[in-house]
Amino acid sequence: MTVYDGKRVFVTGAEGFIGSHLADALVRKGASVTALALYNSFGTSGWLDRLDSEVRKAMHIVHGDVRDPHMMRRLIHNQDIVFHLAALIAIPYSYAAPQSYVDTNVSGTLNILEAVKGGGAGRLVHTSTSEVYGTAQFTPISESHPLQGQSPYSASKIAADHLVESYVRSFETPAVILRPFNTFGPRQSERAVIPTVVRQALDPACAEIRLGDPSPVRDFNYVEDIAAAFLAAGSAPDLPLGRPFNAGSGRAVTIGEMTERVREITGCNKPIVEESARRRPARSEVFELLADPNAFGSATGWRSEIGFEVGLERTVEWWRNEIAAGRLRLDSGYQV
Repeated sequence: MTVYDGKRVFVTGAEGFIGSHLADALVRKGASVTALALYNSFGTSGWLDRLDSEVRKAMHIVHGDVRDPHMMRRLIHNQDIVFHLAALIAIPYSYAAPQSYVDTNVSGTLNILEAVKGGGAGRLVHTSTSEVYGTAQFTPISESHPLQGQSPYSASKIAADHLVESYVRSFETPAVILRPFNTFGPRQSERAVIPTVVRQALDPACAEIRLGDPSPVRDFNYVEDIAAAFLAAGSAPDLPLGRPFNAGSGRAVTIGEMTERVREITGCNKPIVEESARRRPARSEVFELLADPNAFGSATGWRSEIGFEVGLERTVEWWRNEIAAGRLRLDSGYQV
């Protein structure tokens, strides 16, 4: 028996990396899950298609788009808890197509808020990102750190966070803001740095491991730890509304250190090559992200359990299995 037994739960972005892990965990906790996957003409449901068959059968998968306010209103009506993870998140693409980030991340969040306000949901957990802090002015980063829009993506998430705060103040919408720091693990796209490094280390077609800048510092968190943080944010009875909460380990790791650890785990001795094309614009790079997770830990009891080392070993093993099963095109990334 868990706090989620019998709860009606709606998850946006359920087909994605973190969303699929969260939807899986909710089903296993006894929740009645409606999982929203972005509609596509192939009839696929992203990573939900790869979940255990019994877990997948137990959830209701719907295809749609958070940019449709009428659909969101219908789906959210009478849900107990809403987890809003749907977003455009690739930072490099946000430089090329910023309007699409506003449409999905800002207007999409507004549609969710309006649906929650009018549909009686008991709680909304809105997904923020550590990118809203920009390069750290102090570390570890607490929730009082200034927000800095250093990319169109981060600016869109800052706007979405402020919309959530405004709806709590203006309409008493029961919403909390979870701000995960850098998440990694199975199912993550190669647009993120850890899967990029792991795949290159394992790929016999790659003679080198190509990186951008190895000096930025990150607070890396295994995806199962972050899914557990979402569960805590959705169920903690006295969690203050309208406030952001950091979910992170409080451990700093540079991109270079992470790469060396991947080489050790994989037994790879390939040279590391820095490529200027892989770097962000100089004034847009976020050089240090290190969480102060104490506020969220004190409010919910959550903390990082699996951690960086074990999580990295599990991630490498997942990639080995994907490659062995022929589910990846070596040197070109995940086959959709």
